[in-house]
Amino acid sequence: MNPVFKYPNFDYAALDTPTPYYIIDRALIRRNMAILQDVQDRTGCRILLALKAFSTWGVFDEISPYVAGVTCSSLNEARLGKDHFGPGKEIHVYSPAYSMNEMIELCKIADHIVFNSLAQWKAFRGVVENAGRKIEVGLRINPEYSEVGLEIYNPCTTRSRFGVRLEGLVDAGPGALDGIDGFHFHTMCQQGSDVLQRTLEVVCERFERYFDRVKWINFGGGHHITRMGYDVNRLCTIVNDFQAKHGLDVILEPGETHVIHTGFLVSTVLDVIENPNGIDVVILDTSAAAHMPDVLEMPYTPEILGARRNVEDCDAPLEEGRFKYIVGSKTCLSGDIIGEYMFPYPLKIGDRLTLEDMSQYTTCKNTTFNGIQLPSIVSCDSDVEGGRFYVHRRFDYEDFRNRLS
Repeated sequence: MNPVFKYPNFDYAALDTPTPYYIIDRALIRRNMAILQDVQDRTGCRILLALKAFSTWGVFDEISPYVAGVTCSSLNEARLGKDHFGPGKEIHVYSPAYSMNEMIELCKIADHIVFNSLAQWKAFRGVVENAGRKIEVGLRINPEYSEVGLEIYNPCTTRSRFGVRLEGLVDAGPGALDGIDGFHFHTMCQQGSDVLQRTLEVVCERFERYFDRVKWINFGGGHHITRMGYDVNRLCTIVNDFQAKHGLDVILEPGETHVIHTGFLVSTVLDVIENPNGIDVVILDTSAAAHMPDVLEMPYTPEILGARRNVEDCDAPLEEGRFKYIVGSKTCLSGDIIGEYMFPYPLKIGDRLTLEDMSQYTTCKNTTFNGIQLPSIVSCDSDVEGGRFYVHRRFDYEDFRNRLS
Protein backbone atom coordinates (compact mmCIF):
# COMPACT_ATOMS: atom_id res chain seq x y z
CA MET A 1 0.00 0.00 0.00
CA ASN A 2 1.19 3.54 -0.71
CA PRO A 3 2.54 5.47 2.28
CA VAL A 4 0.16 7.91 3.97
CA PHE A 5 0.55 11.49 2.79
CA LYS A 6 1.95 13.72 5.52
CA TYR A 7 0.16 17.03 5.84
CA PRO A 8 1.88 20.03 7.40
CA ASN A 9 1.34 20.79 11.07
CA PHE A 10 -1.36 23.32 10.31
CA ASP A 11 -4.88 23.82 11.67
CA TYR A 12 -7.18 24.11 8.66
CA ALA A 13 -10.20 24.36 10.98
CA ALA A 14 -8.88 27.45 12.78
CA LEU A 15 -10.50 30.01 10.52
CA ASP A 16 -13.08 32.10 12.36
CA THR A 17 -15.82 31.71 9.77
CA PRO A 18 -18.99 29.61 9.70
CA THR A 19 -18.74 26.07 8.43
CA PRO A 20 -18.92 24.27 6.14
CA TYR A 21 -16.03 25.56 4.06
CA TYR A 22 -13.62 24.13 1.54
CA ILE A 23 -10.06 25.24 2.17
CA ILE A 24 -7.29 24.87 -0.41
CA ASP A 25 -3.66 25.05 0.68
CA ARG A 26 -1.55 26.94 -1.86
CA ALA A 27 1.66 25.47 -0.43
CA LEU A 28 0.42 21.96 -1.20
CA ILE A 29 -0.56 22.99 -4.74
CA ARG A 30 2.99 24.26 -5.28
CA ARG A 31 4.32 20.90 -4.10
CA ASN A 32 2.29 19.16 -6.79
CA MET A 33 3.26 21.71 -9.43
CA ALA A 34 6.97 21.11 -8.75
CA ILE A 35 6.46 17.42 -9.56
CA LEU A 36 4.58 18.18 -12.78
CA GLN A 37 7.19 20.75 -13.82
CA ASP A 38 9.88 18.13 -13.31
CA VAL A 39 8.04 15.73 -15.64
CA GLN A 40 7.76 18.41 -18.32
CA ASP A 41 11.43 19.36 -17.95
CA ARG A 42 12.58 15.76 -18.26
CA THR A 43 10.36 14.81 -21.21
CA GLY A 44 9.32 17.95 -23.08
CA CYS A 45 5.69 16.83 -22.88
CA ARG A 46 2.92 19.35 -22.23
CA ILE A 47 0.71 18.98 -19.19
CA LEU A 48 -2.74 20.53 -19.04
CA LEU A 49 -5.15 21.05 -16.15
CA ALA A 50 -8.47 19.28 -16.77
CA LEU A 51 -11.10 21.72 -15.55
CA LYS A 52 -13.68 18.97 -15.15
CA ALA A 53 -11.79 17.91 -12.01
CA PHE A 54 -10.90 21.31 -10.61
CA SER A 55 -12.18 24.68 -11.76
CA THR A 56 -11.74 26.80 -8.63
CA TRP A 57 -10.25 29.72 -10.49
CA GLY A 58 -9.33 31.70 -7.37
CA VAL A 59 -6.14 29.62 -7.06
CA PHE A 60 -5.33 29.25 -10.75
CA ASP A 61 -2.41 31.63 -10.20
CA GLU A 62 -0.62 28.79 -8.35
CA ILE A 63 -1.11 26.40 -11.29
CA SER A 64 -0.92 28.49 -14.45
CA PRO A 65 2.86 29.19 -14.42
CA TYR A 66 3.67 25.49 -14.40
CA VAL A 67 1.48 24.02 -17.13
CA ALA A 68 0.80 24.56 -20.82
CA GLY A 69 -2.87 25.34 -20.43
CA VAL A 70 -6.24 23.77 -19.69
CA THR A 71 -8.42 21.09 -21.21
CA CYS A 72 -12.15 21.67 -21.18
CA SER A 73 -15.28 19.58 -21.58
CA SER A 74 -17.66 22.37 -22.53
CA LEU A 75 -17.95 25.90 -23.83
CA ASN A 76 -18.36 27.21 -20.28
CA GLU A 77 -15.13 25.57 -19.12
CA ALA A 78 -13.33 26.91 -22.18
CA ARG A 79 -14.51 30.42 -21.37
CA LEU A 80 -13.39 30.01 -17.78
CA GLY A 81 -9.95 28.86 -18.86
CA LYS A 82 -9.62 31.75 -21.30
CA ASP A 83 -10.76 34.31 -18.73
CA HIS A 84 -8.79 33.13 -15.71
CA PHE A 85 -5.81 31.01 -16.72
CA GLY A 86 -3.61 33.73 -18.07
CA PRO A 87 -2.41 34.90 -21.50
CA GLY A 88 -0.45 32.56 -23.71
CA LYS A 89 -1.98 29.42 -22.23
CA GLU A 90 -3.50 26.79 -24.52
CA ILE A 91 -7.23 26.07 -24.48
CA HIS A 92 -7.97 22.45 -25.41
CA VAL A 93 -11.53 21.15 -25.74
CA TYR A 94 -13.01 17.68 -25.97
CA SER A 95 -16.67 16.71 -25.81
CA PRO A 96 -18.51 13.56 -26.92
CA ALA A 97 -20.58 15.84 -29.17
CA TYR A 98 -20.94 19.52 -30.07
CA SER A 99 -23.81 21.65 -31.24
CA MET A 100 -23.37 24.16 -34.06
CA ASN A 101 -23.73 27.11 -31.68
CA GLU A 102 -21.08 25.68 -29.37
CA MET A 103 -18.68 25.05 -32.23
CA ILE A 104 -19.00 28.58 -33.57
CA GLU A 105 -18.14 30.00 -30.13
CA LEU A 106 -15.39 27.48 -29.43
CA CYS A 107 -13.66 28.36 -32.69
CA LYS A 108 -13.19 31.88 -31.30
CA ILE A 109 -11.22 30.78 -28.23
CA ALA A 110 -10.01 27.17 -28.49
CA ASP A 111 -6.52 26.25 -29.69
CA HIS A 112 -7.17 22.50 -29.86
CA ILE A 113 -10.54 20.87 -30.54
CA VAL A 114 -10.80 17.09 -30.24
CA PHE A 115 -13.68 15.32 -31.95
CA ASN A 116 -15.24 12.13 -30.67
CA SER A 117 -16.21 10.73 -34.06
CA LEU A 118 -15.49 11.10 -37.74
CA ALA A 119 -19.11 12.16 -38.25
CA GLN A 120 -18.64 15.10 -35.85
CA TRP A 121 -15.43 16.14 -37.62
CA LYS A 122 -17.21 15.97 -40.97
CA ALA A 123 -20.12 18.04 -39.65
CA PHE A 124 -17.92 20.84 -38.28
CA ARG A 125 -14.84 20.75 -40.48
CA GLY A 126 -15.99 23.75 -42.46
CA VAL A 127 -16.59 25.81 -39.32
CA VAL A 128 -13.12 25.00 -37.95
CA GLU A 129 -11.26 25.58 -41.20
CA ASN A 130 -13.02 28.90 -41.79
CA ALA A 131 -12.50 30.20 -38.26
CA GLY A 132 -9.84 32.69 -39.40
CA ARG A 133 -7.30 31.29 -36.95
CA LYS A 134 -5.26 28.10 -36.71
CA ILE A 135 -6.99 25.45 -34.61
CA GLU A 136 -5.31 22.10 -34.02
CA VAL A 137 -7.78 19.25 -34.61
CA GLY A 138 -7.70 15.96 -32.75
CA LEU A 139 -9.62 12.72 -32.98
CA ARG A 140 -10.35 10.59 -29.94
CA ILE A 141 -9.51 6.94 -30.47
CA ASN A 142 -10.80 4.01 -28.43
CA PRO A 143 -8.18 1.28 -27.93
CA GLU A 144 -10.84 -0.96 -26.36
CA TYR A 145 -8.53 -1.59 -23.44
CA SER A 146 -8.81 -0.23 -19.93
CA GLU A 147 -7.89 -1.46 -16.46
CA VAL A 148 -10.53 0.67 -14.73
CA GLY A 149 -12.53 -1.68 -12.54
CA LEU A 150 -15.75 0.31 -12.10
CA GLU A 151 -17.90 0.29 -15.22
CA ILE A 152 -19.22 3.80 -14.55
CA TYR A 153 -15.65 5.12 -14.96
CA ASN A 154 -14.48 2.73 -17.68
CA PRO A 155 -14.44 4.47 -21.09
CA CYS A 156 -13.69 1.28 -23.03
CA THR A 157 -16.66 -0.97 -22.30
CA THR A 158 -18.62 -2.48 -25.17
CA ARG A 159 -21.25 0.23 -24.56
CA SER A 160 -18.72 3.07 -24.61
CA ARG A 161 -19.63 6.42 -26.19
CA PHE A 162 -16.01 7.50 -26.43
CA GLY A 163 -13.78 7.56 -29.45
CA VAL A 164 -13.29 5.86 -32.79
CA ARG A 165 -12.40 2.18 -32.70
CA LEU A 166 -9.78 0.78 -35.06
CA GLU A 167 -12.46 -0.89 -37.15
CA GLY A 168 -14.12 2.47 -37.71
CA LEU A 169 -10.91 4.05 -39.01
CA VAL A 170 -10.19 1.12 -41.30
CA ASP A 171 -13.71 1.16 -42.72
CA ALA A 172 -13.57 4.93 -43.28
CA GLY A 173 -10.77 4.55 -45.80
CA PRO A 174 -7.49 6.34 -46.49
CA GLY A 175 -8.89 9.88 -46.44
CA ALA A 176 -10.49 9.59 -43.02
CA LEU A 177 -7.73 11.49 -41.23
CA ASP A 178 -7.48 14.38 -43.66
CA GLY A 179 -7.28 17.56 -41.58
CA ILE A 180 -6.59 15.71 -38.32
CA ASP A 181 -3.48 16.86 -36.43
CA GLY A 182 -3.42 14.47 -33.50
CA PHE A 183 -4.91 11.58 -31.57
CA HIS A 184 -6.41 11.54 -28.10
CA PHE A 185 -7.15 8.58 -25.87
CA HIS A 186 -8.34 8.51 -22.29
CA THR A 187 -8.63 5.11 -20.62
CA MET A 188 -7.35 5.59 -17.06
CA CYS A 189 -8.72 6.68 -13.69
CA GLN A 190 -6.50 7.34 -10.66
CA GLN A 191 -3.87 4.91 -11.91
CA GLY A 192 -0.11 4.53 -12.08
CA SER A 193 2.48 4.63 -14.84
CA ASP A 194 2.49 0.82 -15.02
CA VAL A 195 -1.10 0.97 -16.30
CA LEU A 196 -0.13 3.63 -18.82
CA GLN A 197 2.68 1.40 -20.10
CA ARG A 198 0.37 -1.55 -20.68
CA THR A 199 -2.30 0.67 -22.21
CA LEU A 200 0.17 2.32 -24.56
CA GLU A 201 1.28 -1.07 -25.84
CA VAL A 202 -2.30 -1.76 -26.94
CA VAL A 203 -2.69 1.73 -28.44
CA CYS A 204 0.46 1.24 -30.49
CA GLU A 205 -0.52 -2.26 -31.57
CA ARG A 206 -3.84 -1.04 -32.91
CA PHE A 207 -3.18 2.49 -34.14
CA GLU A 208 0.56 2.76 -34.85
CA ARG A 209 -0.16 2.36 -38.57
CA TYR A 210 -1.69 5.86 -38.48
CA PHE A 211 0.97 7.64 -36.41
CA ASP A 212 2.73 9.00 -39.47
CA ARG A 213 -0.45 10.93 -40.31
CA VAL A 214 -0.47 13.03 -37.11
CA LYS A 215 1.85 15.34 -35.14
CA TRP A 216 0.86 14.75 -31.52
CA ILE A 217 -0.91 12.35 -29.24
CA ASN A 218 -2.76 13.12 -26.03
CA PHE A 219 -2.52 10.36 -23.38
CA GLY A 220 -5.59 11.77 -21.62
CA GLY A 221 -6.12 11.89 -17.88
CA GLY A 222 -6.29 9.52 -14.95
CA HIS A 223 -2.54 9.74 -14.25
CA HIS A 224 -2.03 10.07 -10.47
CA ILE A 225 1.41 11.60 -10.93
CA THR A 226 1.58 13.47 -7.61
CA ARG A 227 0.17 10.63 -5.52
CA MET A 228 2.45 9.09 -2.91
CA GLY A 229 4.17 6.06 -4.44
CA TYR A 230 3.60 6.99 -8.08
CA ASP A 231 6.58 5.97 -10.26
CA VAL A 232 7.50 9.30 -11.89
CA ASN A 233 10.73 7.89 -13.34
CA ARG A 234 8.80 5.23 -15.21
CA LEU A 235 6.40 7.84 -16.58
CA CYS A 236 9.31 9.91 -17.90
CA THR A 237 10.87 6.84 -19.50
CA ILE A 238 7.57 5.88 -21.16
CA VAL A 239 7.07 9.37 -22.59
CA ASN A 240 10.67 9.78 -23.76
CA ASP A 241 10.79 6.34 -25.38
CA PHE A 242 7.48 6.91 -27.17
CA GLN A 243 8.51 10.32 -28.51
CA ALA A 244 11.90 9.02 -29.67
CA LYS A 245 10.34 6.07 -31.49
CA HIS A 246 7.36 7.77 -33.11
CA GLY A 247 8.35 11.45 -33.37
CA LEU A 248 5.05 12.61 -31.89
CA ASP A 249 4.62 15.30 -29.25
CA VAL A 250 2.97 13.98 -26.09
CA ILE A 251 0.27 15.77 -24.11
CA LEU A 252 -1.04 14.76 -20.67
CA GLU A 253 -4.24 16.21 -19.26
CA PRO A 254 -4.80 14.99 -15.71
CA GLY A 255 -7.01 17.04 -13.45
CA GLU A 256 -6.91 15.35 -10.09
CA THR A 257 -3.12 15.08 -9.94
CA HIS A 258 -2.75 18.87 -9.84
CA VAL A 259 -4.69 19.14 -6.61
CA ILE A 260 -4.70 15.80 -4.77
CA HIS A 261 -3.76 16.26 -1.12
CA THR A 262 -4.29 20.04 -1.34
CA GLY A 263 -7.82 20.67 -0.06
CA PHE A 264 -10.08 20.04 2.90
CA LEU A 265 -13.72 20.36 3.88
CA VAL A 266 -14.20 21.72 7.38
CA SER A 267 -17.53 20.85 9.00
CA THR A 268 -19.15 21.15 12.42
CA VAL A 269 -20.82 18.43 14.49
CA LEU A 270 -24.50 19.36 14.85
CA ASP A 271 -25.64 16.32 16.81
CA VAL A 272 -24.44 13.05 18.28
CA ILE A 273 -27.15 10.39 18.31
CA GLU A 274 -26.89 7.44 20.66
CA ASN A 275 -27.67 4.23 18.85
CA PRO A 276 -28.60 1.36 21.21
CA ASN A 277 -28.49 -1.08 18.29
CA GLY A 278 -25.01 -0.26 17.05
CA ILE A 279 -22.56 2.58 16.47
CA ASP A 280 -23.43 6.11 17.57
CA VAL A 281 -24.15 8.52 14.72
CA VAL A 282 -22.70 11.99 14.18
CA ILE A 283 -24.51 14.52 12.00
CA LEU A 284 -22.42 17.21 10.30
CA ASP A 285 -23.45 20.48 8.66
CA THR A 286 -22.29 19.13 5.31
CA SER A 287 -23.34 16.37 2.89
CA ALA A 288 -21.61 13.63 0.97
CA ALA A 289 -24.32 13.72 -1.69
CA ALA A 290 -24.24 17.49 -2.13
CA HIS A 291 -20.68 18.55 -1.29
CA MET A 292 -18.48 15.53 -2.03
CA PRO A 293 -20.51 13.40 -4.46
CA ASP A 294 -17.68 11.03 -5.35
CA VAL A 295 -17.94 9.63 -1.80
CA LEU A 296 -21.19 8.03 -2.94
CA GLU A 297 -20.47 7.67 -6.65
CA MET A 298 -17.06 5.97 -6.49
CA PRO A 299 -17.76 5.05 -3.66
CA TYR A 300 -15.00 5.73 -1.14
CA THR A 301 -14.48 6.83 2.45
CA PRO A 302 -12.45 10.04 2.85
CA GLU A 303 -9.90 10.45 5.62
CA ILE A 304 -10.57 12.80 8.54
CA LEU A 305 -7.63 14.55 10.17
CA GLY A 306 -7.00 13.08 13.61
CA ALA A 307 -9.30 10.10 13.07
CA ARG A 308 -9.01 6.72 11.46
CA ARG A 309 -11.31 5.14 8.94
CA ASN A 310 -12.78 1.94 10.30
CA VAL A 311 -11.06 -0.29 7.76
CA GLU A 312 -8.39 -2.90 8.36
CA ASP A 313 -5.92 -1.68 5.73
CA CYS A 314 -5.64 1.89 7.01
CA ASP A 315 -2.19 2.99 8.24
CA ALA A 316 -3.26 6.32 9.70
CA PRO A 317 -2.01 6.63 13.30
CA LEU A 318 -4.47 6.99 16.14
CA GLU A 319 -3.76 8.02 19.69
CA GLU A 320 -4.97 6.04 22.69
CA GLY A 321 -8.72 5.64 22.86
CA ARG A 322 -11.23 4.13 20.51
CA PHE A 323 -14.47 6.04 19.97
CA LYS A 324 -16.33 4.73 16.94
CA TYR A 325 -18.92 6.75 15.03
CA ILE A 326 -20.92 6.67 11.84
CA VAL A 327 -20.38 10.13 10.36
CA GLY A 328 -23.42 11.26 8.43
CA SER A 329 -24.86 14.27 6.68
CA LYS A 330 -27.77 16.60 7.35
CA THR A 331 -29.82 15.89 4.22
CA CYS A 332 -32.92 13.68 4.12
CA LEU A 333 -31.23 11.06 1.90
CA SER A 334 -30.94 7.92 4.05
CA GLY A 335 -27.72 6.86 2.38
CA ASP A 336 -26.02 10.24 2.79
CA ILE A 337 -23.32 8.69 4.97
CA ILE A 338 -19.67 9.77 4.83
CA GLY A 339 -18.28 6.70 6.60
CA GLU A 340 -17.36 4.94 9.82
CA TYR A 341 -14.46 6.30 11.86
CA MET A 342 -12.61 5.83 15.10
CA PHE A 343 -11.56 8.92 17.07
CA PRO A 344 -9.13 9.22 20.00
CA TYR A 345 -11.74 11.25 21.91
CA PRO A 346 -15.53 11.35 22.20
CA LEU A 347 -17.18 13.77 19.77
CA LYS A 348 -19.53 16.48 20.97
CA ILE A 349 -21.76 19.12 19.41
CA GLY A 350 -19.68 22.04 18.12
CA ASP A 351 -16.54 20.01 17.31
CA ARG A 352 -15.03 20.77 13.92
CA LEU A 353 -13.97 17.88 11.69
CA THR A 354 -11.59 18.31 8.75
CA LEU A 355 -12.13 15.95 5.84
CA GLU A 356 -9.05 15.38 3.72
CA ASP A 357 -8.37 15.58 -0.02
CA MET A 358 -11.38 17.68 -0.94
CA SER A 359 -10.12 19.84 -3.81
CA GLN A 360 -10.94 17.59 -6.76
CA TYR A 361 -14.47 16.80 -7.91
CA THR A 362 -16.06 18.78 -5.07
CA THR A 363 -16.43 22.49 -5.77
CA CYS A 364 -17.03 21.69 -9.44
CA LYS A 365 -19.67 19.01 -8.73
CA ASN A 366 -21.50 20.18 -5.61
CA THR A 367 -25.22 20.88 -5.47
CA THR A 368 -27.80 22.57 -3.26
CA PHE A 369 -29.88 19.41 -2.75
CA ASN A 370 -32.37 19.97 0.09
CA GLY A 371 -31.46 23.64 -0.09
CA ILE A 372 -28.37 22.80 1.91
CA GLN A 373 -25.84 25.61 2.34
CA LEU A 374 -23.00 25.48 -0.15
CA PRO A 375 -19.61 25.48 1.59
CA SER A 376 -17.60 28.69 1.37
CA ILE A 377 -14.39 28.57 -0.66
CA VAL A 378 -11.23 29.52 1.22
CA SER A 379 -7.53 29.39 0.45
CA CYS A 380 -4.56 29.46 2.79
CA ASP A 381 -0.79 29.12 2.61
CA SER A 382 0.71 26.82 5.22
CA ASP A 383 4.20 28.02 4.24
CA VAL A 384 3.41 31.51 5.50
CA GLU A 385 3.20 32.53 9.15
CA GLY A 386 -0.44 32.90 10.11
CA GLY A 387 -1.56 30.85 7.13
CA ARG A 388 -2.67 33.82 5.02
CA PHE A 389 -6.31 32.73 5.02
CA TYR A 390 -8.49 34.27 2.34
CA VAL A 391 -12.23 33.75 1.87
CA HIS A 392 -12.86 33.74 -1.88
CA ARG A 393 -16.60 33.16 -1.78
CA ARG A 394 -19.45 32.78 0.66
CA PHE A 395 -22.76 31.46 -0.62
CA ASP A 396 -26.23 32.50 0.51
CA TYR A 397 -29.92 32.19 -0.26
CA GLU A 398 -29.54 34.24 -3.45
CA ASP A 399 -27.13 31.65 -4.86
CA PHE A 400 -29.63 28.88 -4.14
CA ARG A 401 -32.58 30.81 -5.56
CA ASN A 402 -30.78 31.95 -8.71
CA ARG A 403 -29.96 28.37 -9.74
CA LEU A 404 -33.70 27.84 -10.14
CA SER A 405 -36.55 29.69 -11.76
